[in-house]
Amino acid sequence: MDEKTTMEKLQILLPHWIEHNHNHEAEFKKWAALVRAEKQGALADLLDRAVASMGETDGILKKALAEIGGPGKGHHHDHDHHHHHD
Repeated sequence: MDEKTTMEKLQILLPHWIEHNHNHEAEFKKWAALVRAEKQGALADLLDRAVASMGETDGILKKALAEIGGPGKGHHHDHDHHHHHD
């Protein structure tokens, strides 16, 4: 059985990390809106900062993926992540 190279592994992992990052970003936005509605502006601002930081991370991960030639051949997501939000 062939072992995947580090680059092949990253071609699988980076798209996963980018997608996972988007899921968390959406959750942070949702919670920022909820706490802002409850007059918790300072907390909402911190969550907004986390969203902005994740956006920066997303850009870096996309550059890293481009650097290694994009996603691996036959890459697909056949897994799902379940997060407890409440």
